[in-house]
Amino acid sequence: MELKETMLKWFAQNGNAVLYTVGTGVALLGLGLGYKHIWKPQKLTQVGVVSQLILHPLKSGKGLQVSTAECLRMGLKYGKLHDRHWLAITEDGQMVTGRQEPRMVLLSMTAEGGELCLNAPDMEELRVPLHQTTNDVTNCRVFGADIQGRDCGEEVSQWLTRYLTAGKPFRMVHYESQMKPRKCVKIESPFPADEEVAYPDTGPVMLLSESSVRDLSSKLDKDVTVSQFRPNIVVSDCEAFSEDSWDEIQIGDVRMKRVMACGRCIFTTVDPETGVITRKEPLDTLRSYRQCDPSQKKIYKTAPLFGQYFIVKQTGILHVGEPVYKISY
Repeated sequence: MELKETMLKWFAQNGNAVLYTVGTGVALLGLGLGYKHIWKPQKLTQVGVVSQLILHPLKSGKGLQVSTAECLRMGLKYGKLHDRHWLAITEDGQMVTGRQEPRMVLLSMTAEGGELCLNAPDMEELRVPLHQTTNDVTNCRVFGADIQGRDCGEEVSQWLTRYLTAGKPFRMVHYESQMKPRKCVKIESPFPADEEVAYPDTGPVMLLSESSVRDLSSKLDKDVTVSQFRPNIVVSDCEAFSEDSWDEIQIGDVRMKRVMACGRCIFTTVDPETGVITRKEPLDTLRSYRQCDPSQKKIYKTAPLFGQYFIVKQTGILHVGEPVYKISY
């Protein structure tokens, strides 16, 4: 009886603390159960290795291979060069690409000592200031969408016009961060509403595997190379077209989400070594075995699929040689 009275007296003095402890335990148990069902554990499975990182600072220009690159929301960046942030245009602001001027694929752009360096076959190197803030901002159009660019100056215009020898003048513009970007969702509906790009065709990052390119080459009389398809990230040590199933991936600290396949066009028939367009292969062969599911015809129409577009969910630094992990839940 004395023990019972002692216990009741102790509980009366410490009841609030007991209830708090029990309540906290129940709450933590509830959170734990909720976390288990809402926040599913992530599993990382290695699916490949980064074998190449490639920027195309000038849209349709020669690819620049790098060993490391920043992976930002609007694409890859290396030093002062940002992927597809320079654009060749006509005098009335219409974009010029390798579809109209195939020899653009031989034109390389680098940056050194605060200067933009342009090189092309049978042309003297041209160096101009990287930033020319007093130059005019030009309204231009990329696939019918309005965007702006800072004019790169008269020297660049004359150099580009001489190189392309098309009998008409060309200019070059540079996209700057304060300018209004293009909304990816207005280009292709599968993209989230908040994703934006400067001058790329569709999305910020395109990924392709070496094995997919080898698979295509095995069906052609002449081998093709990765550079013919202009990806940003090239992956080795995986099966052909396995990238089609990588819904979410992690490379180092960078996390990306796949949005859609890359529908291929006549630009794939430009030889990256010669700048000659055939308008035939490898596009004809791709059409024979890389068509979309009939349910996706509204998106891709008749374009064959080769490579995948990703958006960047977590930015960071990419390195050649890093493993590529598929994220599953």
